[in-house]
Amino acid sequence: MTSTIVCYGDSLTWGFDADGQGRHRFEDRWPSVVQQTLGTRARVIAEGLNGRTTAYDDYLSAGDRNGARVLPTILATHAPIDILVLALGSNDLKRHTGGGRAREAAWGMERLVEIARSFPYGFDFDAPEIIIVSPPSLVETQDEDFDAMFGFAQAESSQFAPLYDALARRLGCIHVAASEVCMATPTDGIHLDAENTRKLGVSIAATLEALL
Repeated sequence: MTSTIVCYGDSLTWGFDADGQGRHRFEDRWPSVVQQTLGTRARVIAEGLNGRTTAYDDYLSAGDRNGARVLPTILATHAPIDILVLALGSNDLKRHTGGGRAREAAWGMERLVEIARSFPYGFDFDAPEIIIVSPPSLVETQDEDFDAMFGFAQAESSQFAPLYDALARRLGCIHVAASEVCMATPTDGIHLDAENTRKLGVSIAATLEALL
């Protein structure tokens, strides 16, 4: 039986390439690594968007970046979903979105889990198993724009893993800590190069294999 896995995330899921190529090659993006690893056992759907937050508005962006508002549409589009991977939180550190604290991201992630579990899927479809992925820690960068957006929150970003781990335990989800397997590039301080993007995919795939 082939399982449907939806990867709902931000630019790290989209495959943003900080070194100037715009986007990593398809095969280097972490959902692609998951698909390659799991093969015919899974159908992996990548739903990544640059700048997406867990549950906060960003009025500086042209599209809707509020993950909580968009998630119901994604759930309806791809139902039935066996496993939902929620990989969000970095953009909540912007002061004009989540307020610059990792705790706001954890609150937003809890809201996403609530939405996924309470959504009226119809056709007697079950709610999916949920994996939450805490973002990698920020690193120092010389990029002026990214430093202005995130530089103040380097220490705060180290709280992602423990906060998401506590949340996962309380809600009965599975937690993958990106900070334990990959490191952000100093090019902009927040995104992953191709090698680290693949490492994240390998880690998430290993977690998924235990569920299939």
